[in-house]
Amino acid sequence: MSETAHETGGTGPSHRNVEAGVAVVVAAVGLITVIGSLRVGVGWGDDGPKAGFFPFYIGLIILVSSAVNLFQLFAAENDNAVFATWRQIYKVLTVVVPTAIYVAVIPYAGIYVASALLIGLFMIWLGKYSAVVAIPTAIAVPIFFFVTFERWFLVPLPKGPIEKLLGF
Repeated sequence: MSETAHETGGTGPSHRNVEAGVAVVVAAVGLITVIGSLRVGVGWGDDGPKAGFFPFYIGLIILVSSAVNLFQLFAAENDNAVFATWRQIYKVLTVVVPTAIYVAVIPYAGIYVASALLIGLFMIWLGKYSAVVAIPTAIAVPIFFFVTFERWFLVPLPKGPIEKLLGF
């Protein structure tokens, strides 16, 4: 945990609540894994383990680990430590939210257009670069990766309607 939260005396979610939330989410992933594994079979077949054999035990390990974390969390004394201030969380979200939107846009716009938009947005908004610097960079980086992956390594990446119109 950052000492800044203690030094500034800022408010925000408690360390205990964040840790409990993460443990519950991880436990849910473990439970989903166990249930999915049970659906496809966790036993041993004639030709070896069934499809759900290994994921089932991984899911169980995840569930047990989450339970241990929750037990230790609530067995320990609550020190009311702040995980992060709301300002710190806001700074993280200024990167996480546009990145999540970027990932959601890739199937529709293609990776090259989405990347140009994200790079330009980040350079202008967060980096405080002028448009004269940001726009050429936002265009040049996806072109570089197009040449590198599509032409040299022959690895196709997701394309959108603009790339299809241009015949890429």
